[in-house]
Amino acid sequence: MSSAARAPRRVAITGAGLVNPFQPVPSGDGQPGAAEAFFAALCQGRSALRLHRQDDMPKPLAVPAAVCEGFVPAAHLGKALAGMMERFAQLGVAAAFDAWRDAGLPRSAEPSAFASADAGVCWGTSMSNIVAIERGYRDFWEQGRERIPPMMVVMGMSNSVAAHISIQLGLANAALTYSMACASGAIAIGEAFKRIREGSAKLMLAGGSDAPLAYGMVRAWEALRLLAPGDEASAAGACRPFDASRAGLVLGEGAAALVLEDWEHARARGARIYAELAGYGTNADHRHLVRPDTDGQVAAMRLALADAALAPDEVGYVNAHGTATREGDPIEIAAIRETFGPGAASLAVSATKAAHGHLMAGAGAIEALVTTLALHHDALPPTAHLDQVDDACLGVAHLQGQARRGGGVRAALSNSFAFGGSNAVLAFKALER
Repeated sequence: MSSAARAPRRVAITGAGLVNPFQPVPSGDGQPGAAEAFFAALCQGRSALRLHRQDDMPKPLAVPAAVCEGFVPAAHLGKALAGMMERFAQLGVAAAFDAWRDAGLPRSAEPSAFASADAGVCWGTSMSNIVAIERGYRDFWEQGRERIPPMMVVMGMSNSVAAHISIQLGLANAALTYSMACASGAIAIGEAFKRIREGSAKLMLAGGSDAPLAYGMVRAWEALRLLAPGDEASAAGACRPFDASRAGLVLGEGAAALVLEDWEHARARGARIYAELAGYGTNADHRHLVRPDTDGQVAAMRLALADAALAPDEVGYVNAHGTATREGDPIEIAAIRETFGPGAASLAVSATKAAHGHLMAGAGAIEALVTTLALHHDALPPTAHLDQVDDACLGVAHLQGQARRGGGVRAALSNSFAFGGSNAVLAFKALER
């Protein structure tokens, strides 16, 4: 039978890894269960947001942010490897290694059943080398240093995460990079999913990472008037998606990765399967650079549902993009209501950026990981700090306080909607219980 006539393959999620502001990936070979500890914190409604200061600047900076303060790149990656990377890459490669270990795969660059032409990488990043650019400008122009590090070119490449993962794990199928603002990680996962489903790969490591907390970048976000204010006392609750008092997003740094695998390949090696990635929908709003669009979001959700062969009433949870901006949150809720019709009123919705911040290109990846674990544990994490739902965001079953457990949710969506109009929605199915 020709490959064109072959039935689409099912795609299993067999590994989950991350570096996050709650519990950075520890030193050495990592700690099994890091993703589980992160998910438990979300289910408890905890917050990793803190006041982030940069006092060594012309104008001191103090904004709520989610920072991976305990992450020590050299301890996890080795001094030589870590020294070849900028921070966005260090975060991404560490998360990828964590997911690889979690999937029970061998750490070797030698070709094997798992590291070969059948396995590849899809990665998302957006701000990528912004920290390096800012540091280089200060060193070269302001401080007059003439020596430029010889690895500067390759360290700043947006595709450096995918390249390092491919080299370190011997993944020869593909090393692809996607940059679609804060939909980048979700699109990388979706495109990896397509490669497995169509039969051009058996295993893909996919995710996203960003480290956008450069001084100039934070100031640029402030200029857009989209950052939530806060001080030492209020920073933890500064991001309040769907709340009547919401005042903007909170930037974060971090990375998340999933191991996606051909279903039969995973079963043959006895892999633990968290959930099934069943559908992917992506499109473009084509209307405005920064304003989200209800029609585009509805279309993306419907594409994902159709791709997964899911009816709207089969979906029990949506992990929303939910950035806590005044304009964006009502638009997304309106899109969910239109997509799910009368069933939207009982549809569980939460936005976990309230707890871990907006990781930019890493956002779609970490939220895909959250949605995967929600189905795996039959536990739906709440939107932290959601006290009073804005009237403009009513019409769905918002999750507040603690996690909702034991509801038997069979399918879920994860939404990522980006500046530039790139929309990406991933559809997941739980295993049979």
